[in-house]
Amino acid sequence: MRKKKYRKKKRVPYGTKKCGCPFKLKGEQMATSENWQLCVHNGRHNHKIAVYSHGHAQSARLTEEQLQQTEQFRKNHVPPYNILQFFREREVGCAKIYNVVAKIKRNQM
Repeated sequence: MRKKKYRKKKRVPYGTKKCGCPFKLKGEQMATSENWQLCVHNGRHNHKIAVYSHGHAQSARLTEEQLQQTEQFRKNHVPPYNILQFFREREVGCAKIYNVVAKIKRNQM
């Protein structure tokens, strides 16, 4: 018999995308024309500006051309691992192939 009670370990978050930066912009389309007006509501940042975009969500996204290629591969029943290898050979460096393939499958249903 166990003498000690089981304690569930707390999960520690290992990272976050949001840092509470107060920087805010607001874009409005002009009523009289198709031009846009950009207003800076708060121009301060609470973090350093990133020199490299590696690791940012925007840089990890697939381009429209890569999405079309992935859809074409899925139509030809190419496994996601092979699609990932195809992009790695071309130094695209996208690890989100599995998410894109799942999205394609959901849209086909």
